[in-house]
Amino acid sequence: RRIECFDISHTMGEATVASCVVFDAEGPVRSQYRRFNISGIEPGDDYAAMHQALTRRFRRAVAVAGEGGAPAAGKPDKARGVLPDVLLIDGGAGQVAQANEVLGELGLTGIAVVGVAKGPARRPGDEELLLPDGRKVRPGPESPALQLVQQVRDEAHRFAITGHRGRRAKARNTSRLE
Repeated sequence: RRIECFDISHTMGEATVASCVVFDAEGPVRSQYRRFNISGIEPGDDYAAMHQALTRRFRRAVAVAGEGGAPAAGKPDKARGVLPDVLLIDGGAGQVAQANEVLGELGLTGIAVVGVAKGPARRPGDEELLLPDGRKVRPGPESPALQLVQQVRDEAHRFAITGHRGRRAKARNTSRLE
């Protein structure tokens, strides 16, 4: 019912931005897209950036649940809408490990974490999906499921790059003396 996808964008560690895009049965839910300005990490550390963005996204869900236990996937979360049924992570095993670590730390269950790794030639259709059970599959360019995953991932990528470029431009147009 709900897919969220996270992506990290930076230029050699400068102005790191994480994006979160949301899709439901109707397609993109742009009003629920979020960007996270990442700070306090080693420049270029995509794993730490992913960890920070996911922690910031899901920490509120746990706070809302309070003593009643962590919310399950698909259940309302007053602070942040609804938790995803599927969490797509643009990246390989390292980024997926960060996602699993954050969800474990926060006690969130019932969210399927799927990594989307570019193939060796980095061509569309060659993506490898890292499934929650540990399997790695390459559905191929004709797969409707992969085409949906590509659409969601590409939107997260576009949203992250737009935020990164804006943040980088702002930093370059500001003087320390100001």
